[in-house]
Amino acid sequence: MSAEAADREAATSSRPCTPPQTSWFEFLLEEALLEQHLQKPSPDPPPVQLIVQFLEQASKPSVNEQNQVQPPPDNKRNRILKLLALKVAAHLKWDLDVLEKSLSVPVLNMLLNELLCISKVPPGTKHVDVDLSSLPPTTAMAILLYNRWAIRTIVQSSFPVKQVKPGPPQLNVMNQMQQEKELTENILKVLKEQAADSILVLEGALKLNKDLYVHTIRTLDLLAVEPGMVNGETESSTAGLKISAEEIQCQVCYDLGAIYFQQGSTNAAVHENAKEKFFRTKELIAKNGSSSLHFTIDEERLAGYCQACGVLTSSSDDASQQATPYSQIHSCMKSGNYQDLVKIFLEDNVTLSLPVQFRQSVLRELFQKAQQGNDALDEVCFKVCVCNTVCDVLQGRTIDIQFCQLFLKPSKEKIDFLLEVCSRSINLENASEALKRKMAAFLKNLCLGLEDLQLVFMISSHELFIKLLKDDERKLLIDQMRKRSPRINLCTKPVTSFYDIPASASVNIGQLEHQLILSVDPWRIRQILIELHGMTSERQFWTVSNKWEVPNVYGNVILGIKDNLTRDLVYILMAKGLHCCAIKDFVHAKQLFAACLELVTEFSPKLRQVMLNEMLLLDIYTHEAGAGVSGERPPSDLISRVRGYLEMRVPDIPLRQVIAEECVAFLLNWRENEYLTMQVPLPLVQTNPYVKLGQLLAATCKELPGPKESRRTAKDLWEVVVQICSVSNQHKRGNDGRVSLIKHRESTLGIMYRFHRNISFLFFFFFFSLQEPLVLTTILSLFVKLHNVREDIVNDIAAEHISIWPSSIPNLQSVDFEAVAVTVKELVSYALTINANNHFWLIIQADIYFATNQYSAALHYYLQAGAVCSDFFNKMVPPDVYTDQVIKRMIKCCSLLNCHTQVAILCQFLREVDYKTAFKALQEQNSHDAMDSYYEYIWDVTILEYLTYLHHKRGETDKRQIAIKAIGQTELNASNPEEVLQLAAQRRKKKFLQAMAKLYF
Repeated sequence: MSAEAADREAATSSRPCTPPQTSWFEFLLEEALLEQHLQKPSPDPPPVQLIVQFLEQASKPSVNEQNQVQPPPDNKRNRILKLLALKVAAHLKWDLDVLEKSLSVPVLNMLLNELLCISKVPPGTKHVDVDLSSLPPTTAMAILLYNRWAIRTIVQSSFPVKQVKPGPPQLNVMNQMQQEKELTENILKVLKEQAADSILVLEGALKLNKDLYVHTIRTLDLLAVEPGMVNGETESSTAGLKISAEEIQCQVCYDLGAIYFQQGSTNAAVHENAKEKFFRTKELIAKNGSSSLHFTIDEERLAGYCQACGVLTSSSDDASQQATPYSQIHSCMKSGNYQDLVKIFLEDNVTLSLPVQFRQSVLRELFQKAQQGNDALDEVCFKVCVCNTVCDVLQGRTIDIQFCQLFLKPSKEKIDFLLEVCSRSINLENASEALKRKMAAFLKNLCLGLEDLQLVFMISSHELFIKLLKDDERKLLIDQMRKRSPRINLCTKPVTSFYDIPASASVNIGQLEHQLILSVDPWRIRQILIELHGMTSERQFWTVSNKWEVPNVYGNVILGIKDNLTRDLVYILMAKGLHCCAIKDFVHAKQLFAACLELVTEFSPKLRQVMLNEMLLLDIYTHEAGAGVSGERPPSDLISRVRGYLEMRVPDIPLRQVIAEECVAFLLNWRENEYLTMQVPLPLVQTNPYVKLGQLLAATCKELPGPKESRRTAKDLWEVVVQICSVSNQHKRGNDGRVSLIKHRESTLGIMYRFHRNISFLFFFFFFSLQEPLVLTTILSLFVKLHNVREDIVNDIAAEHISIWPSSIPNLQSVDFEAVAVTVKELVSYALTINANNHFWLIIQADIYFATNQYSAALHYYLQAGAVCSDFFNKMVPPDVYTDQVIKRMIKCCSLLNCHTQVAILCQFLREVDYKTAFKALQEQNSHDAMDSYYEYIWDVTILEYLTYLHHKRGETDKRQIAIKAIGQTELNASNPEEVLQLAAQRRKKKFLQAMAKLYF
């Protein structure tokens, strides 16, 4: 028996849904209603479910007198029912897309087998042995339809199917679903066994090169009249619906491409066949159009197939990939070869083969990359924009606004390139007069838009310009430029008739105030203020701009100056200096502060010390932003001035807290731990909270690298920070009104910004000035430990040196843990801006994301931590980085992301392989990772053996072969020396982690 006959027998042996009992009269009435429905002019097709009803009734088993179930009888009633099902399919023009969406595999298998029977296909022969060219057209078409459906069904079965959520359990429904599932699996098994024959049949169909015909309702009626008296009409070349040879080839190529693409997962060479078939399909659609009477092809899916084939075969077929400008541009964008990209655009300005929309999309992508911080692309954007603009000019389109924006600041280099593009884009010998006029108008307007006469001369003296514009036109352009020059100079040379009018005093004052706001020159500011005070003595000019801000501790002293001019000058110089310092304009800030210092030295020792303090802070900022970036130590003079500021005991000097913060942070950043721990005066420690905190930090850091980690200083630092994080507002005060840090264990820091509940804001001016890695690591580990101490914490965060801190807090309720969590997040984010390659900080960031259920981001940072300390996994990741806890968290992330194969592979990374978790993960069928393509990264033979068993149990032959191939590698043989096995494991670890990094980075 042939495979097709076996399919028919399998299909007819299924137990269909029991249809309602129908009398012969009702059946004939139903047939008449169907024919009436099919003959209606309504565009709506009959419901496809009629096919299901007719075939179910025709295949209903009968019961004999002994109550034995018999196959459905081959009587007239059943034959007419099958014919009615075929008529519905014929009305749908045998469109497999429509039939596959509405009919199950068993029903469609039964329908196509009936089509084979009625089309006189010999029941005992294989389709591959039949010469299609010698068969009647309708018979050949029936064979093609069956084999196309077989191939499509195999491909469709390889796609993942979303599991439908079952409703309330019903025994009869569940039995029917189970029977249909088993029947579908049996049919699929047969179809897969026949797949090679079906491919050969379809390949043979591509050589037919003749039109075929498929049965219509009319030809089916002729067959039904008297099957034994079929005249020549039903088998002639003109009976039925005509399907052109090109339509057949188009659909067959698409179906063959799909099956080849599916088989290419295990055989890369097959991708070449898939690529050939898909590209042939595209050619036929382009030639004949996408509309067809017989079939429709999803062009979006076809484009995806073509793109995938292009990627998968690019290494072996670079020449064909580089054949089109599109592929060349794609390759240049991907590799960053922008010089060749510009050349392609230049060449296309002559051929004009690229659509304008494609040109604009490439330019938009370049602009996006440039806006993301790639400054080197600015020049490329300009060059591509110029090519697009010249192309627009030649084709009569308006100039894009982007060209105008990029040409706001023209230069000699830009003009040179523009003229080169214009020269290479037009061939003056063969160009039409219309093209020449367009180019000439463009160059002329360009000259009129330029203000630099030297750039205008570059264009007007160019060979292309001279050839395009006649002598009269060039003279006219020069006259226009001359007439335009007075208008250009209006902004610098006032019109006499207007400015001769005497200005009022208020106008002059407004102009001077405007200049006062803009100027950063101390001498000019002084001159303007002298002029303003000479005009009026009633105004307070330090209030001219609301942007001039001076700290309150300074403002009270400055505004107490009796002389109005001096008061305004000191206030404005101070405000402008602080503003320049804030925007990192340190040069102007130093000029302003020096002028202010010279001024106040004459009359106010208090303000003189204020300016010296501000200039010290400015020098700290200048060094940190300049030489300090490269690691150069600050000069000894600057370090001495910082120490002098901290030890200063001048009474009644207004002090800004930020200066003390920056001074302590400066000493910590440059490892002046000896001074902070041993030399700093005791009264300074007791009175300055930042010095006390800096001393504890320095002492803790100083003892960390030693063989034994001291707990005394770490405990003191811990208690201070715990008190800072306390939500209590009760502070004990000494006789001098200051909060005592030593006597009462109550944090002096609490009085600074106690009204702020957000700790990250509280310490922003201090902790976020720290840059020394060891100091940052210490304070980070302290806050991480404080975060982990809370009772309701589920996922601890790991950190370096975390063991030096105490494990408990006497009064947990007093700590603001919400603010502690925010501080940890912001501290680690800040630390990674200082050094993005510190693997311990990356692990902390990953743990934070893990604790907040952001599993994809957590995996990103876990992988980045391993990558930075192993040369992108080319070396072994240190075990203190990828601890068992980190690996288990990576496993959980993958599991919650439904990447179950990754879970199984990561289970091998543990010191003791977690087989239970690995096996449970592999049992999951709804996996979002690459599944069997990861098998090559498994080195544990037990897991590979389980995979082989699992795929065998599921009937997944292809995947089972991949697992067998992986387990059969000689380097995994258990008899190998331990060094060989470890080397094999290490090589697979490297490849897997690199693959994961490419996925999550």
